[in-house]
Amino acid sequence: MSNIKPTRFFDLDPTEDPNKWRLPVDMGISVGPPKHKFLFGGVGLASAIRALELTTDRPLIWATAQYLSFAMPGETVEVDVRAATEGKNVTQARVLGHVGDREIYTVNAAVGTRGKDLDHQWVHMPDVPGPEDCERQPRFRPKVEDEPDDLQQRMHVRVAAGRYGKKRSEGGLSEDGRAMLWCRPLDETTPIDATMLAVIADFVPGATGNALGMQAGSNSLDNTLRIRKLVETDWVLADIQVQGIHDGFVHGEARLFAQDGTLMAVASQSGIVRIWDGDSKRFR
Repeated sequence: MSNIKPTRFFDLDPTEDPNKWRLPVDMGISVGPPKHKFLFGGVGLASAIRALELTTDRPLIWATAQYLSFAMPGETVEVDVRAATEGKNVTQARVLGHVGDREIYTVNAAVGTRGKDLDHQWVHMPDVPGPEDCERQPRFRPKVEDEPDDLQQRMHVRVAAGRYGKKRSEGGLSEDGRAMLWCRPLDETTPIDATMLAVIADFVPGATGNALGMQAGSNSLDNTLRIRKLVETDWVLADIQVQGIHDGFVHGEARLFAQDGTLMAVASQSGIVRIWDGDSKRFR
């Protein structure tokens, strides 16, 4: 019997081939402006992790995604586990997400376990208020009437540190480029597992505006997730550090903590910086 628990955040449908899966793209796993929604990159990585864990029945160690194109609501992403090399403790593989001949993402990853009893962390959770004492992260765009909920509306996000919403334009550049967000899915029955951490890790590009002090964000070029230890928790603290911006690109990382202070994972990303153009009402 599989040791991989089910997820409730998205559907990954099996096929007759045990190495191939299907991800139906709907509004609930998409982001973007009205009428221009696309699959959230973190869900792309999460779907690859999910497919690999289900195929091998081994838990994630690390995974890195390269985002190549966009998948739109109504499309179905074929998720293929390829080129697996299986050892006694570790399986290394490549996962390809595609719509027909159009590649959406490529993921390299390793899954496995060694059963050793060494357990320690040297990185500690910052001292911030709990999620119940933090304000909700404001939405940049109001919801369009009669439009189904997108991914952002399926997540609880509370700001423990950092500037979001209108306050971002009041102070110029951030002194340290750091933001801290308490995150969890709206559906409290959704487990905090490697797939959910992959979704939360993709909040790093959203901290671009916080760092610059303006209405800005970025499109992810990649997303790397490294799992340390999964524990039960209701909320995840994403301690996000934007390291630097140059030539239109941003680089950042995140440390993902459980409420009890356990370091569950570390993540890093690069992205294409997008600045909000008030005249055209779009990011450029």
